[in-house]
Amino acid sequence: QVQLVESGGGLVQAGGSLRLSCAASGRTFSSYVVGWFRQAPGKEREFVAAITWGGGNTYYADSVKGRFTISRDNAKNTVYLQMNSLKPEDTAVYYCHADPKLRTAVAGGSDNWGQGTQVTVSS
Repeated sequence: QVQLVESGGGLVQAGGSLRLSCAASGRTFSSYVVGWFRQAPGKEREFVAAITWGGGNTYYADSVKGRFTISRDNAKNTVYLQMNSLKPEDTAVYYCHADPKLRTAVAGGSDNWGQGTQVTVSS
């Protein structure tokens, strides 16, 4: 397993930007697919974006395509989520999740979760 710690959340006005970071412990970080998920109050956790082991492939929810960019630096054991053109509906707690298998990572199907970071977008 890996331990995941998110950071970078905060309060931003609509149209603004934030960059989230997900720092992982362990020497095998490059063997994990990493995804970002979010959960708004009263709603279920939903998939936002994912990036494969070496960063060669990325996946996005339709709601964030063209606005969010996921990237990773395996030398730093860190995955980033650059969020631009933020909207009030992006307000949520953002979590990162990791699994060696792509399908499990995209589904959020393992126990490798961070504690989350709050993102609040004001209108």
